[in-house]
Amino acid sequence: MKHAARSLGTNVASLAGLIGLTLAAPAASAQEVNGQWLTQGGKARVNIASCGAKLCGTIVWLREPNDEAGQPKRDERNVDASKRNRPLIGVPVLLGMSREDSGRWKGEIYNAEDGKTYTAFLTPVSATEVKVEGCVMGGLICKEQRWTRAR
Repeated sequence: MKHAARSLGTNVASLAGLIGLTLAAPAASAQEVNGQWLTQGGKARVNIASCGAKLCGTIVWLREPNDEAGQPKRDERNVDASKRNRPLIGVPVLLGMSREDSGRWKGEIYNAEDGKTYTAFLTPVSATEVKVEGCVMGGLICKEQRWTRAR
């Protein structure tokens, strides 16, 4: 019985230490995610930077920047018809990202492939990777991508 009590005490102390380390971990800063990121599959490069007190991300490079006619690809699927003629390079895709207490960022993401904007979460995974989620239905259904820091 003494051994079981000592084991339980050790497990509780270990759990308390782990919780303490988790709570003491610094929150993710804008500096951790600022910079250029290659989207999953390497189709685009997005520059993430401060825009006021929030973060924003803009397409700065496309693997295939031109259409079949040799012209710059346009934002032709945008639900806003007035934006359909703008070049994709330069289009803002991460919009108004605010840091949450958990260390992730919440805002919106524009998907040029379908022309729609979704709720988004940006979570630093490491110095070279972020998880980007686009969600519908208040965040109940999300699709995830992993972006890697561009070199």
